[in-house]
Amino acid sequence: MREGQPSGTAERVAAERAAHQLLDSPRLIDDPLQLKVIAPERRDKLLADPSSHDRSPISKPMRAIVVVRSRIAEDEIARRYREGVDQYVILGAGLDTFAYRNPFPNLRVFEVDYPSTQEMKRRRIADAGIETPASLTYVSIDFANDSLADALARSGFDAGRPAVFAWLGVAMYLEERDVDATLAFVAGLAPKTSIIFDYAQPPENLPWLARIFYRKVLDRLAERGEPWRSFLEPDPLRQKLLAMGFCEVDDLGADEINARYLAGRTDGLRSGGVGRIAIARK
Repeated sequence: MREGQPSGTAERVAAERAAHQLLDSPRLIDDPLQLKVIAPERRDKLLADPSSHDRSPISKPMRAIVVVRSRIAEDEIARRYREGVDQYVILGAGLDTFAYRNPFPNLRVFEVDYPSTQEMKRRRIADAGIETPASLTYVSIDFANDSLADALARSGFDAGRPAVFAWLGVAMYLEERDVDATLAFVAGLAPKTSIIFDYAQPPENLPWLARIFYRKVLDRLAERGEPWRSFLEPDPLRQKLLAMGFCEVDDLGADEINARYLAGRTDGLRSGGVGRIAIARK
């Protein structure tokens, strides 16, 4: 992302979640707040003509991965909350709205993000008249230069108790060493801690035609000032996570995502083959 500017990716991802509320049935996430926090010009265009959102062939596959990963994260915190986990950390929160529709008493939510993106979000929340709950703590950080452990500690996070971490749409923008550092930090926390994150596969892992299109997308992201810097592969990643101390790793590609979350749909919402979603648990 460009220095001092809010994340354009956060805006685009929020638009996909908002479009899901209007275009897809059944919904994987019921999120009436999402339409209220996207940019007004995006909201007006989406409400005026929802179908115009899907003119690109990659729109539905992109939206599929966005909403499925959010669904997986919210399913995980629901499961862990029933087991006594009461801390939920959203890394790179962007315009995510879970904290404002949190159904779980005593669940403390930490939204971690770049200061400029967080400032933009807080303005949008205030402009929409959405109340900021007492259970929410904002944590400002530069993921590439600041210590996540220190930032969370200053914000009241208890590293001696388990937590669920949602790290969605972030890892691919970081160098692999920074990805490893975050995963290692989470792996060092208490039992019952888990992390949900998505990652990008290397272009060379795809068929040649998909690879050409993929590289064009990567070039556009770089031109916007938000290049992808890390590309991971499932087997080495699994071994790395187990070596760090996670005892259970679930890594979902397009086939698994479609079978588990998108089967039997008639609206054409299907995952493509680039992104994967991993769930690592202690």
